[in-house]
Amino acid sequence: MITAPSGTLQSAQQPDWPDADILATVTERLSQLPALVPLPEADALRERLAAAARGEALLLQGGHCAEEFGPRALGEAESTVTTLRQMAEIISYGAAVPVVPLGRMAGQYAKPRSSPTETRGGVQLPAYRGDSVNGLGFTAADRAHDPWRMETAYRTAARTLERIRRLPGADDEPPGAGGGADAPFPVSHEALLLDYETPLVRTDPDTGRRYAGSGHLLWIGERTRQLDGGHVAFAASVANPIGVKVGPGASADELIALTEIIDPDREPGRLTFITRMGADRVHDVLPGLIEKVEASGAKVLWVCDPMHGNTQVAPGGLKTRSLGDITAEIRAFVEIHRSLGTHPGGLHLELTGSHVTECVGGTDPVTLDDLDRNYTTACDPRLNRGQALDMAFLAADLWRPAR
Repeated sequence: MITAPSGTLQSAQQPDWPDADILATVTERLSQLPALVPLPEADALRERLAAAARGEALLLQGGHCAEEFGPRALGEAESTVTTLRQMAEIISYGAAVPVVPLGRMAGQYAKPRSSPTETRGGVQLPAYRGDSVNGLGFTAADRAHDPWRMETAYRTAARTLERIRRLPGADDEPPGAGGGADAPFPVSHEALLLDYETPLVRTDPDTGRRYAGSGHLLWIGERTRQLDGGHVAFAASVANPIGVKVGPGASADELIALTEIIDPDREPGRLTFITRMGADRVHDVLPGLIEKVEASGAKVLWVCDPMHGNTQVAPGGLKTRSLGDITAEIRAFVEIHRSLGTHPGGLHLELTGSHVTECVGGTDPVTLDDLDRNYTTACDPRLNRGQALDMAFLAADLWRPAR
């Protein structure tokens, strides 16, 4: 059952576009462009996620915190896909379970922010909200909200998807992925910018079902999952698989209400809860949420995001994350599900295939003193390739069947 969103709902974290006429022109142009992903590929991913929700597979979702425009983005996407495929192979072999890799890319161009402004040296400007809204440079011109950037986001996403599909082995299923994978490497992003997402909705002429044409899976963030908000209504109106970020302030009643709105027919593969608790909160909060949601009859896929609840500011002022905290939350996630008899369905990681120095720790360790050596993220810190592979070996061990 797919319902249509109401145009009168309030939507959090939206840009302050300066010119309504330009916005209307851009959204009209977007509405005339082809969908970025073939609609049947969203259904194919949904079937694979259904297997994960039934405990027959794992989801490995990963990529950049915030993608950027420009030629570097294509190389970054390629190295990240290669890393995710290697991780999927490691986990699948070690855990003896199919793994569904899912890129956090080809659309992750908009970011929610805790404050609408940023101040440096006494100068206050609008916060950076992702390349689809404004620029990273700290000038008035860069930080102005520009609707034309949404068209650049579309074209950058199209080039990224084309590059991914041309990678060696792109027509093959990843190891352990199981059958029926019509989309060999599906992509996802946060459905934050509704002025971008709504014009790209397309209707399947055979079924009449509406799909978000911007990606295979879209998720709703912790800051935009209001039950009466525009983001939840949009998610309920499309047939794609949907994710929802769940922080430590969420209640079981809220999650059950979200399932009623987004997945009223209780279809495995439709709804994924991506929990982001923090290593210090996960044991206190997560068990109660799982127990009550599962008791409600919901058929959700539970996935661990161990990144967002474990962000800290280093002495030099850069944001970072410790692999010790990330590992602790992943271990707790698996232990809690095993103790409850439920399925720990996978991981959601911010990572890159490049050797950045943004998160602390790892087999080839990055220290606090190393952070400014190659700190290139546009927003939050990411695992580098070596650290990502460390997490893959950890997951292979944690999900390995009991002997």
